[in-house]
Amino acid sequence: QVQLVESGGASVQAGGSLRLSCAPVGNIFSVDHMGWYRQAPGKQRESVANITSGGTGTYADSVKGRFTISRDNTKNAVYLQMSSLKPEDTAVYYCHAVHWRVGVRLSTWGQGTQVTVSS
Repeated sequence: QVQLVESGGASVQAGGSLRLSCAPVGNIFSVDHMGWYRQAPGKQRESVANITSGGTGTYADSVKGRFTISRDNTKNAVYLQMSSLKPEDTAVYYCHAVHWRVGVRLSTWGQGTQVTVSS
């Protein structure tokens, strides 16, 4: 069974930058859209950014202009470049992929990576 593994989470000061990466371990085929979500303590998981297989990204209003999502279809990897980080960006960040196998739509999540932004 395929797994998604995130990396790049860290503790940074406000105004700093981080780049999150997510890549599959195991075989994954026909990847559709991919995305990044986050969950802060005591809050529900929310969508941060999504990207289609063609490379079109969409963003939550709270991160527009600061975060950029990209993907490498040759690796089935997805990235999140985060700039001008704010304390309210502190959360566990999860990557997500929608993919197909033998005509079945599958949804896979990563285990999460912690991002902490201090003021």
